[in-house]
Amino acid sequence: MLRSVLGPALAALLGSTLLFPPAALAQKRADPRPAVSAVRGTVPYATRDDAMRFADDVAARRNLDRDWVRATIGAARLLPNVPRLMLPPKRGTAKNWAAYRQRIVDPVRIAAGARFWRDNAALLARAEAEYGVPPEIVVGIIGVETLYGRIMGNFRVIDALATLSFDFPQSHPRAAEREAFFRGELESFLSTESRTAEDPMVPLGSYAGAMGMPQFMPSSMAKYAVDFDGDGRIDLVNNNADVIGSVASYFKAFGWQRRMPSIYPVRFDAARLKMPVLMAPDIKPTFSADSFVATGAVLEGEALKHPGLLALIELQNGDDAPSYVAGTQNFYVITRYNWSSYYAMSVLELGDEVKAAMAQ
Repeated sequence: MLRSVLGPALAALLGSTLLFPPAALAQKRADPRPAVSAVRGTVPYATRDDAMRFADDVAARRNLDRDWVRATIGAARLLPNVPRLMLPPKRGTAKNWAAYRQRIVDPVRIAAGARFWRDNAALLARAEAEYGVPPEIVVGIIGVETLYGRIMGNFRVIDALATLSFDFPQSHPRAAEREAFFRGELESFLSTESRTAEDPMVPLGSYAGAMGMPQFMPSSMAKYAVDFDGDGRIDLVNNNADVIGSVASYFKAFGWQRRMPSIYPVRFDAARLKMPVLMAPDIKPTFSADSFVATGAVLEGEALKHPGLLALIELQNGDDAPSYVAGTQNFYVITRYNWSSYYAMSVLELGDEVKAAMAQ
């Protein structure tokens, strides 16, 4: 999850002993997952002048111990295979919602999601009461991200962030912007780690540096993670309460609207259809229900009375006809977690399938 607004969670965060616990620490529940071996990097960044200059700059701006920052970045190691993973897919690769859905919304995730919901029903209900985010959305996010904690990544976070800060592929069309993003995440990680007694070499995550069951980036940890069970520390690896509360906190910070549907069905009136107009804003809600209909979209029932703005969401299906839905502000909020309409739809559909399984 690579996204970011300072929220009320920051104050609580700064007042607690902060997350990133190593697996060896006492856990709140038995962890059935096998121990994960970290992917090993190669050349340490202690030999790189650019990395050491960055360390000095971070230490000065954040008022951190210079030697500690230099030693921490210096101990990070280049992950040679990670930069190419950041490159966009080659042109000509057709998007296919049906195939994407099949990979994500599968029987294994649905069954695991139902178990997670049953085991954490009270926490999910409290998160909905406090933040307005329904259980199926929280359950959908955690399922899509890490299969409820089964797949959280085995890259050392410090290695991943250093690699993408100092060796981001320059052939990427947005290389400068993405490099700056990862340097900001590395700085956030260092700032957080400096306030704990933990070893900054221990945390594991994705090849992009996302951590825990909800795959928060370091800046999201600092802004949105919450100590939902009030034990004085935030743990997004082993503590389901903090995971659930933090996901709900993130959604509320980005404008989730309580009881608002995320999508509506949509059809088209070919005689009035102005598809270029409907598609121009992409996934950002722009049209009132009336203006949406005036461009040739056909809505029915409650959708015609939707009080907010709508966007036309197109999901390509390879060589087959695309699928379409009308997306609301809440659909757009899901894409703030991962900027993809395919991702957002998979979260919604996995959550709905889990909810249906709960009723059986």
